[in-house]
Amino acid sequence: MKKKLKFLAALFFAILMLAEINNVQAQSGITQTIRGTVIEKNTRISLPGANIILLNSDPLIGVSTDTDGRFRLENVPIGRVGLQITFVGYNNVLLSNLNLLSGKELVLQVEMEELAITSEEVVITARREKSKSINDMATVSTRSFTVEETERYAGSRNDVGRMASNFAGVRGTDDSRNDIIIRGNSPSGVLWRLQGVDIPNPNHYGATEATGGPVSILNNNQLAKSDFMTGAFPAEYGNALAGVFDLKMRNGNDEKHEFLGQIGFNGFEVGAEGPLSKKNGSSYLVNYRYSTLEVFEAMGIDFGTGTAIPKYQDGSFNVNLPKTSLGSFSVFGLGGKSDISFLDSQKDTTEKAIDFYGGEGFDLINGADMGVLGMSHTFLINSKTYSKLVIAGTYHDFNVQVDSISPETKEILPYFRNSHKEQSLFANYYLNKKINSQHSFKVGFSFRQSKYDFIDSVYKEDLNRFINTTEFDGTADLFQPYLQWQYKINNNLTLNSGLHYQHFYYNDSWSLEPRLGLQWKYMPNQTFSFAYGSHSQLAPISAYFSQTRLADGSYVNPNAQLDMTHSQHFVLGYDLNINSNLRFKAETYYQYISNAGVDGNDLNSYSILNQGANFYVWTPDTLANNGTGSNLGLELTLEKFLSDGFYYLMTASFYDSKYKGSDGVERNTAFNGNFVLNALAGKEWLLSRNPAKKKEKQFVILADMKVTYAGGQRYTPLSADQVGPNDYVANYDDNEAYSQQFDNYFRTDLRVALRQSNKKVSMEFAIDAQNIFNTQNIFGQKFNTRTGEVEYTYQLGMLVIPQFKLVF
Repeated sequence: MKKKLKFLAALFFAILMLAEINNVQAQSGITQTIRGTVIEKNTRISLPGANIILLNSDPLIGVSTDTDGRFRLENVPIGRVGLQITFVGYNNVLLSNLNLLSGKELVLQVEMEELAITSEEVVITARREKSKSINDMATVSTRSFTVEETERYAGSRNDVGRMASNFAGVRGTDDSRNDIIIRGNSPSGVLWRLQGVDIPNPNHYGATEATGGPVSILNNNQLAKSDFMTGAFPAEYGNALAGVFDLKMRNGNDEKHEFLGQIGFNGFEVGAEGPLSKKNGSSYLVNYRYSTLEVFEAMGIDFGTGTAIPKYQDGSFNVNLPKTSLGSFSVFGLGGKSDISFLDSQKDTTEKAIDFYGGEGFDLINGADMGVLGMSHTFLINSKTYSKLVIAGTYHDFNVQVDSISPETKEILPYFRNSHKEQSLFANYYLNKKINSQHSFKVGFSFRQSKYDFIDSVYKEDLNRFINTTEFDGTADLFQPYLQWQYKINNNLTLNSGLHYQHFYYNDSWSLEPRLGLQWKYMPNQTFSFAYGSHSQLAPISAYFSQTRLADGSYVNPNAQLDMTHSQHFVLGYDLNINSNLRFKAETYYQYISNAGVDGNDLNSYSILNQGANFYVWTPDTLANNGTGSNLGLELTLEKFLSDGFYYLMTASFYDSKYKGSDGVERNTAFNGNFVLNALAGKEWLLSRNPAKKKEKQFVILADMKVTYAGGQRYTPLSADQVGPNDYVANYDDNEAYSQQFDNYFRTDLRVALRQSNKKVSMEFAIDAQNIFNTQNIFGQKFNTRTGEVEYTYQLGMLVIPQFKLVF
């Protein structure tokens, strides 16, 4: 470990030194267009007459927006560019280091905020967009992110979830999945929202009650700038305890057709976008992806994975119709299909290695389908009021078949069957009203009607048939109205408040949740923030439908009246802009959780707060809302925004996550790793071109590195009980649940890329080397039923992922 740390320190120092070397400012002669619209953030109306300046241009290049708020800058040299947008009475906006490619126009939508009091003598400084969330009601614990970050950060695999694990307060559960732990909370406490729709698990092989999986269905090439929240979020979000991904799909180019091709870890991918009507500004955006390993299997290429070939495909689209007589419409969709088989019966029986995903002594077949189809309508009622309605249908199907293998006869015996189908109709409506420059309101609701068809069954050998442990075919509705008010007391002090209500009609449980946030700009470069949020979340939906078989053969549903889990979240933050490119941020928080589901029949360590980081959620027959939990922590961030081709992000998170089960004993949660340290850095080098060559090209080398050091995962010690020849069962020590901790986690990722821009085409070749030191991080412990030994399974070793991307 010491040698690795010394090597990393030397490597980081080398990157810092190289960062001081000026880029070769070679002009290739290749140009592209920057265009877009400027709108008022709270009313969505266009701002004619706003001024846009291309930074570092000589002579100065600038333009003003037209009567529709549109602007256009042509013949801009490709590479990193910056814009400053100004408008009288509004905060200036600074967009820096935008990546202008030869194969794709840069189309922007700039949102500007009106000054609260324009009569005050104030110094208006340009606000860097990255340090500000899209949602203006979010006071603390919110960060916006871009598609480029999901591509640039080493180890992210173009995955939004894995990218977010670099931020303070967040860590991944393991290398094989993209679940994230936010401030010690279960990954199941994360809300995924796309285009205003609360969507089911957006991952291939994703379980119904989980929020993560091995491969994301979400395509980063389709996303616009979006928000990620880690606590005390605004009143418009509900049914979540941990965090929120509020994702936006971008619109396609409304003037010219553009295309994309990509080959990488996530699959073979093609995409297209372009205008449907240039006159009306309507456009389309579509993308399709197919599993890389499945393509290679069809070509006869064997990667040594046996029958366990991940087979999946996904697609997404967005059709934008901004100018109709009835307002602005969009139609969007997302869908994915996946299946995989882990057949232990086809392995060499002398091999004792345990499959990373499968199980020793079992055949497992898993499949998952997910889909979203929706339509949104935005209507500008007047210059200060607009409404938005989103209607969507969602579908999720998760199924598992597990068969056991007899150690003696190798006979395959039925063991477990699972089929979870969920079909939902979802509506989200809100009305946004700006009273004046200081006061604005937002009132709305979401309603979800879900039809569930759940069957879980286990095989009973004495009855020679499957017995259903869960069986439900019916509907359950969730209604969530809310009200938000923002009061800009002056230009430096803002109050955000709100009230959220949640009603679950299946058992008429409900919750009323106040939200409050206060932000004080103490100095032009320093801000203090405080926020409080009361939040609630339903138990895993299958828990409500579980049934218990009585002695007379009848069934009861013991959890039908289970209440919601409640949380009180307090956050205090401090933000310091050291200079225009360097930012320090600190947040401390306390979260108290009550009403958590624990065992209702026995006194033990079980709590629903420890579930949600796997392919299934297990609950006892009967749950009671008697559990509690708490999360306490400190988060530090030092970030240099990308400038002069160099950036770094360093985060330190220290936390303590506790819970109490039905026995009332306080223990570490399964997610209490205690600390996470991340260090990321990256550099871009623009290479010079031989002016004697007539062919216009530009080459850029990109290098990015990430180091993570985190506390080891918690586990429960176990012992072996022999029940027969070569037949053992595991005996977990419930009194010591999650008392032990694996060795600390250490991983280093490195990404190197070469981007080539021709006059009409951009290409990028990249190598993403993950865990470059091949560190053996423990994934978990598995019990060998043949030997009675506890065997460790390990996280992924060194993994090299090539990628090629073509944009034209």
